[in-house]
Amino acid sequence: MLMRLIYDESLAQGAYLIGCQKTGEAIIIDPERDIDRYIALAQKHGLTIVAATETHMHADFLSGVREFCEQTDAKAYLSDEGGQDWDYVWVRGTDSKGQPYNHQLVKDGDVIMIGNIQIRILHTPGHTAEHICFEITDQGGGADAPMGIVTGDFIFVGDVGRPDLLESAAGMVGVMEPSARRLGESLRQFSAQPDYLQIWPGHGSGSVCGKALGAVFQTTVGYERRFNEAFKQAADADAFVESILSGQPEPPYYFARMKRDNRQGPPILGALPMPSNCSVSGIPADAAIIDTRPWDEFRRGHLPGSYSIVLEQFFSTVAGAFIEHDQKIVLIAEACDVEQAVRMLVRIGLDRVVGWVDPSEVAGVDELLVADEVDVATVKGMDGAVILDVRNSSEFDEGHIPGAIQVPYLQLNKRLDEVPMGSPIFVHCKTGFRSARAVSYLNKQGFNAMNVAGGFMAWEEAGYPTEKPESVCR
Repeated sequence: MLMRLIYDESLAQGAYLIGCQKTGEAIIIDPERDIDRYIALAQKHGLTIVAATETHMHADFLSGVREFCEQTDAKAYLSDEGGQDWDYVWVRGTDSKGQPYNHQLVKDGDVIMIGNIQIRILHTPGHTAEHICFEITDQGGGADAPMGIVTGDFIFVGDVGRPDLLESAAGMVGVMEPSARRLGESLRQFSAQPDYLQIWPGHGSGSVCGKALGAVFQTTVGYERRFNEAFKQAADADAFVESILSGQPEPPYYFARMKRDNRQGPPILGALPMPSNCSVSGIPADAAIIDTRPWDEFRRGHLPGSYSIVLEQFFSTVAGAFIEHDQKIVLIAEACDVEQAVRMLVRIGLDRVVGWVDPSEVAGVDELLVADEVDVATVKGMDGAVILDVRNSSEFDEGHIPGAIQVPYLQLNKRLDEVPMGSPIFVHCKTGFRSARAVSYLNKQGFNAMNVAGGFMAWEEAGYPTEKPESVCR
């Protein structure tokens, strides 16, 4: 058996290529939309991807399973659990050639054979109602018991998948607590698995699909049973519900769209979009401009209306939170970074990347805007300053600047009415990274926003006063 993890740093998301070397067949689990890289990896190892599947309808990226059905002869295996509200609508239709999709709906206990590899389905509801895991046994190697299990968003290293997204992101009122109870029950049942069983999760540290994900990308049932607090708390159903629903980070604005599209059917991507190199004067007036340069370069001079979204971790998430899916996009990026940026954008459905501009061209423009940045002493010395805290609520509750307004930066798009218009706004996060992104977004929307250098950490280090919710009337 061959197994390879294909990891997306920006979304902290892992897909798994599992192949039988004796028969040359492989399956891909939880692929993203740009499927060419999975196909190339399989070919490198002498394998053909004959099946594509996923653990659940994802909220943080668009699935590549439909893309595999469109571009290859792969068969789709999709969950048939969770009831009619959790069925895959797209797979009941026809492909772009008018043919029915080659697929099989699977339930708990069903088995998929990929060559000599046995993949048994486990229904593990809680994160979502239809969520399934894949128990892997290498029968070609003589094994009669599983080696490990691909757990998707059910179990992570040190954490479990959050059960609140259907309500907090997709707006399904009243499902948060029942989902948490189902998740607890799934954990209690899963605890019967043997200690040696390896766990291969769908996300690592940096994902917003949990609140305390580890940076190690593999674990075992025994280790998690011993050190994962969620496993320990699951024994008490009420305590588990209270714990798992507290302290979860606010989901990005675009998550609701991902849920909808992954059920209805992600738009067919085909070949990766290849934007053309253009001049500053050639940027369409209605295009969203993503400036990938470092913040210090951006703030010293940028094109009017640009978003500062640095090409590193969280690039996809921030772009999805700031930009609508049907907008044209132009990148300010080095030529060697354009393809990677495009891949990161299409994974969340931002497909209309129409051009890119070399950063040297921006530097040559006469009229550039400057993004103001101030230190904490300046903010402290201003009476009545409007202070916007763009950290998560859990961070805000642990301590914040007195009088600050709190709106997480990834939710600004839908909560913009909570930000006062007209006055200068001093924006901060923990260190200044998130607030820099927020400042570019707010100024694009017509606000007068300034970044607070060093953020809340600098404020605390200066010895300035802070407060907690229990010490103020809210």
